[in-house]
Amino acid sequence: MNPRTLFVNQLFKYIDLPMIKIITGVRRCGKSYLLKLLERELILKGVHKENIIRINFESLIFDEIKDYQSFNRYVIEQAKQLSGKVYLLFDEIQDVDQWEKAIRSFAVELDCDIYITGSNARLLSSELATYLSGRYVEFSLYPLSFKEYLDFYQIDVSRSDLVDAAFFDFLKYGGFPALHLLPDDDDLKVQYIKGIFDSVVLKDVIQRNNIRDPELLERILIYIMDNIGQIFSAKSIADYLKSQGRKVGIESVYNYIRSLEDAMILYTARRYDIKGKKILERMEKYFLVDQGLRYGVLGYREDDVAQLLENIVFIELKRRGYRVFVGKDGDTEIDFIAEKNEEKLYLQVTYLLASESVIEREYVPLTRVDDNFRKVVLSLDKLPIGRRKGIEWMNLIDFLIGD
Repeated sequence: MNPRTLFVNQLFKYIDLPMIKIITGVRRCGKSYLLKLLERELILKGVHKENIIRINFESLIFDEIKDYQSFNRYVIEQAKQLSGKVYLLFDEIQDVDQWEKAIRSFAVELDCDIYITGSNARLLSSELATYLSGRYVEFSLYPLSFKEYLDFYQIDVSRSDLVDAAFFDFLKYGGFPALHLLPDDDDLKVQYIKGIFDSVVLKDVIQRNNIRDPELLERILIYIMDNIGQIFSAKSIADYLKSQGRKVGIESVYNYIRSLEDAMILYTARRYDIKGKKILERMEKYFLVDQGLRYGVLGYREDDVAQLLENIVFIELKRRGYRVFVGKDGDTEIDFIAEKNEEKLYLQVTYLLASESVIEREYVPLTRVDDNFRKVVLSLDKLPIGRRKGIEWMNLIDFLIGD
């Protein structure tokens, strides 16, 4: 098995600790694979295989478990036949009605260690979290980072030529883990990505939200895909659809966007007024959970590289545990303000610093920020740009594969 070292190490630290481990992430990002790694680790630690009860709710084997009563009955019956501690691994649990009641029952009735995965951002709504009484820890899993991508494809990181070639593929196809099992064939990879797009949109958005106009949902998502990294509002989308002969209200657009966020296909970066020190309403940026979805649906356009790079950096920051905003300082914009604990990081992302005017455009907004936090410009330039007016430059690939 290919290890997802960073995430696996974080999760394994919680083995046998008295809290429920909840792993969320878009479908096909590797949650089931992670449970396999966990099961293997438990066995290596001496846990008997029969003491591991694993249920994948996407499997027809468990199709009769639809609600918390049947869920509770099945697991309790299985566990009571065993001696010693049991390890409960539940995959895509959101398909079970009121699953949290059964989980609370297991925590009370059994000597157990519980691990849950789900592909819905509202898996732990305030109501559900109340049922679990704060006795849980949540992990967010994303498709492969570029660092993980190099590991999966066994790319020698000391060979810059191989790393650069791999990055171009990553830029196009993205990091859904199962892609590495496919032959190096563009048509096959595109078909696989389209399959993810169709299944996630169909199952996780249309069915779950009882959406009556799937074609409108798809149009909204494609519009957002086409404008990744651009600041716009729901009104912009509504106006565009109106120009295409589809009338839709602004609140309806926001409802569609929220359903895409719940399925963790889409993420919002809200604007932060640096001088006013407040989050601004409306006019956000939107990013995809994986840039490969865009290639699968819209194809590759060289003019869009800067947008794709911004998407990759945004998701990398989320993966590293940052809260991410778009910075606004008067009439200038900073691509990202990333915050974690007491740390703050300002980032500008661009393709190449090809001229003085581009350098000026990327560096000047950072020089206007009057604090001592780190400020960095990321680009794909190979020759060191150096520090200018206290602003660092870093090669974007080095940023992605570094610590």
